[in-house]
Amino acid sequence: MSNAPVRNVVIVGSGPAGLTAAIYAARANLAPLCIEGFSAGGLIPGGQLMFTTEVENYPGFPEKVTGQELMQRFRDQAVHQGAELVTADATKVDLSKRPFEITYGDDAERVLAKTVIIATGARANYIGLPSEETLKNKGVSACAVCDGALFRGEPVAVVGGGDTAMEEATYLAGLCSKVTLIHRRDEFRASRSMQDRVKANPKIEILYSSAVVEVKDVALDHVTAIVVEDLKTKTRREVPISALFVAIGHTPLSDLFAGQIELHANGYIKTTPGTTQTSLAGVFAAGDVQDWTFRQAITAAGSGCMAALEAERFLAAEGAH
Repeated sequence: MSNAPVRNVVIVGSGPAGLTAAIYAARANLAPLCIEGFSAGGLIPGGQLMFTTEVENYPGFPEKVTGQELMQRFRDQAVHQGAELVTADATKVDLSKRPFEITYGDDAERVLAKTVIIATGARANYIGLPSEETLKNKGVSACAVCDGALFRGEPVAVVGGGDTAMEEATYLAGLCSKVTLIHRRDEFRASRSMQDRVKANPKIEILYSSAVVEVKDVALDHVTAIVVEDLKTKTRREVPISALFVAIGHTPLSDLFAGQIELHANGYIKTTPGTTQTSLAGVFAAGDVQDWTFRQAITAAGSGCMAALEAERFLAAEGAH
């Protein structure tokens, strides 16, 4: 323990929130360490944008940009400003004493941190079909706001029954020729007002008690249709579409911190409204791990900036920097 280095700021995660935090912390001469994840087993370096083919709504890129290129630019900028990045997963985080202790990598290296910024993000839930997995980013998406405009004027489908599915279906109905909304049960979980809006929209067809059992066409390498099964009659039908939007929730990657800081019932990290402060002084959370409402790269980046500034102020107040 005694020979583990002590850092002013350790950032866990390297999506838009984590890398923006790294940029700001580095510019404040805090010499941050960013544990960016490792795609073989845990956090994906670069976050969910690494699975997004085209990004058209990030300010400053009128000609659009791939998710991978955008995150590479974030990463290059963080390194240019002086942040240190390590490509490994954080495997254990001990917040019971200060400085905080983070263990990472296959060799169980340890680092001590005066402040920690949690930017581990969230993982979109999918149906779990092999064909769905193959066609991700080829017409299968978990974000209508991100990808809906790519299918303007074409038929699409949405899977889900909660408020998010209703919002996605309504949003897509404003862009696409038709939206087929598929739900496993006889009734939705969504709020009544959201349900009413969807049911009143002539461009949205609802298939109750139904499930997607296959996404076509793997051979063509893009979505052309889905096979939907009626769960009561077991009959199947093919629905021609250009894109499938899966809206069955996200899972926040907060397991490392459970029992150490306060989480919401849904697993997202609690932060004081208007800040990135968690229930533990010196620990901040930014991006999708604490935001299940917006889940956009731009909002994640903004909260990463907030976290770095709050960490800097926290250290200054303690005379630690």
